[in-house]
Amino acid sequence: MASFVRIQDEDFDVGAEIHALRLGNPGVGAVASFIGCVRDMNEGDAVNLMYLEHYPGMTERELEKIATEARGRWNILDTLIIHRVGELKPLDQIVFVAVTSAHRGDSFAACEFIMDFLKTKAPFWKREATPQGERWVDARVSDDAAAARWKP
Repeated sequence: MASFVRIQDEDFDVGAEIHALRLGNPGVGAVASFIGCVRDMNEGDAVNLMYLEHYPGMTERELEKIATEARGRWNILDTLIIHRVGELKPLDQIVFVAVTSAHRGDSFAACEFIMDFLKTKAPFWKREATPQGERWVDARVSDDAAAARWKP
């Protein structure tokens, strides 16, 4: 079992990433994944650009902790978390999470868990450029509620 975490400026190729994650492991019976993309609207305003910042080292450690917790809850084989930083435009991919397991239920649940906690626990900061100017994006109550449902 392994978890892989990458923070990068560059885009990623989902097909190549899934292929590499599955490669050589005949025990993989399921792969669940999530791709997050930049929207052109947020809170009713047009979004021209998004700037993502992170705390190097701390961000990767937090994502590793989230993946480790998922492995403790579900019977999963491998996890991959890729998160982009820097300047992004609408339609750009921001985040990719993939989870492999023998059966789909474990992969689906672990993938959703990782995303819910990534949104609330990982130290990323988002700033949007709108026609009205730039603004920081606050945490959403709905993201906190999604993460809260996983707590015992």
